[in-house]
Amino acid sequence: MSTQPRPVYVIGAGPGGLAVAAALRARGVRVVIVEKSESVGASWRRHYDRLHLHTTRRLSALPGLAMPRRFGRWVARENVVRYLEKYAEFHDLELVTGVEVTRIEPAAADGPEGTGWTLHASGGRVMTAGAVVVATGFNHTPVIPDWPGREAYGGALAHAADYRNPAPYAGRDVLVVGVGNTGAEIAVDLADGGAARVRLAVRTAPHILRRSTAGWPAQRTGILVRRLPVGLVDRLGAIVGKASVPDLSAYGLPRPTTGLYSRVKQGSIPVQDVGLVDAVRAGRVEPVAAVESFDGDGVVLADGSRITPDAVIAATGYRRALEGLVGGLDVLDDRGRPRTHGSRTAPHAPGLYFTGFTNPISGMFRELALDAEKIAKAVARDLRA
Repeated sequence: MSTQPRPVYVIGAGPGGLAVAAALRARGVRVVIVEKSESVGASWRRHYDRLHLHTTRRLSALPGLAMPRRFGRWVARENVVRYLEKYAEFHDLELVTGVEVTRIEPAAADGPEGTGWTLHASGGRVMTAGAVVVATGFNHTPVIPDWPGREAYGGALAHAADYRNPAPYAGRDVLVVGVGNTGAEIAVDLADGGAARVRLAVRTAPHILRRSTAGWPAQRTGILVRRLPVGLVDRLGAIVGKASVPDLSAYGLPRPTTGLYSRVKQGSIPVQDVGLVDAVRAGRVEPVAAVESFDGDGVVLADGSRITPDAVIAATGYRRALEGLVGGLDVLDDRGRPRTHGSRTAPHAPGLYFTGFTNPISGMFRELALDAEKIAKAVARDLRA
């Protein structure tokens, strides 16, 4: 490490950034993690209390350190945080907190250090890197749609990122907008936690899968089929869905009309059932049409109906928010996502890597671990060259 003139900088101390740093360090590469918050795993610390990994403990470990068996099969949010803290300590990672990297640009080719990357950070800091790994996370900046009348809504409106537990909503009428994994689980959490009424606004019917069937986790199926043709997986998914999940059409949640894997390729992961099916069948969570607009104290739905919930929780997703960081480098697509990920880099941006910006059917933590090893191998090879 002492002979390496410039470190590799990893931006973000979430699971992806920590995994890459550990894999690089294992190859004798000096790596510095820069994190804008004050601790590792910042996004996991902010998630709602009920959250557990939807992937198994064994298939969610990062390189070089297993998750403790005492965490159970489905690891709780607080234990994920404990694991990430221990991971950074175990691998003795070099971590700088409270510093935000705001812009990345190529280093001057005629400079004393040759080619590479220059990082501009908060406090006027300027750092020069041999390579850069961007791991700022899939769920970076919360997004609430600009619904007409939203600003004048008389009830409480919050993004799911601000939701922690159902206590503030006890005895209240709540509308959850969005039926991804977050929206579905928050709706169940509210129903279990004493909300007077819980409705779930659905724009596109989701694919719902059992998290585990007869002890076989859905994640393992995702791993097995991820390389198969999309059409074949769509047909298999339809068979499995009908066999394992009851038809909820009578309750306002019909089966989807598009294939499961086709939706995954478009960025929509199936909903892992952690109580939604039973809550819908029992009437404790009521699916309703999508939100079209707000009207004073009311919410107008796509079917023309108007409801007056006390509070609205928008589980409406996140932006990657990479434009300010790398927007001038022509490495993002028209949706703001990196064009390359893992060990691949853009031809005009060698040494600039991205990890954690896809939502794979085989499990985020597992793919982060695989990406980390691939990135570390590529970086170590390039530095030697």
